[in-house]
Amino acid sequence: MNYKITPIRRDFLIKVRQAGIDDQNQPVIRQVATGGEPCRDVLRRAAVGEELILASYCPFSIPGPYKEYGAVFVLAKQSSEWVNYDEFPIPNNATNDYFGEIFVLKAYDKYESIIAAQLVTPENVEQIITEYFQQTKASFLMARYAAYGCYSLRLDRKV
Repeated sequence: MNYKITPIRRDFLIKVRQAGIDDQNQPVIRQVATGGEPCRDVLRRAAVGEELILASYCPFSIPGPYKEYGAVFVLAKQSSEWVNYDEFPIPNNATNDYFGEIFVLKAYDKYESIIAAQLVTPENVEQIITEYFQQTKASFLMARYAAYGCYSLRLDRKV
C-alpha cells in the first residue's frame, strides 16, 4: 500500500472528551449508542450501549474554500483497542463494518483544493485510491459517507 490512514487528531480527542468542545467550539453531544454509529477513532461501528460523543471535526490545516467540517462519532472514553491504519477498512458484511456499500472519495492537492471526487464501492475503492495517488498533484484523499456526508477518514501518502 502506498498510503496510510491518518488517525483523528489527538488534540481533538482530548478536547471533545475533556472539555466537551468540538472543532467549531460548540458543545459536543454525548449519547449512548443504539448500535451502528461509525466511530472514527477506532474505525468500526459502535455496539449497542457504548458511550459516544458526536462532534464537528475538521481534518484540514489551512484556510480555503474547500475547508470542511464533518460530524464524527468517537468513543466517549479512550480505547486501547488496536486500529489498522495501513489498510482501507473495506466492509466484509460484519455488523461492525466501518463503511457501507457506497461512499465518497475525494483527492486534494497540497493547497487542500479538490482535484477529483467520485462515489466508490468496496469493490473499486483500492483501484480508485491507486489512480488518485498516481496523480502527482494528489497530496491526500478523504472519504465521506454518501448519505449523511459525515467525515470518514483521511489517507496520506506513505513517505
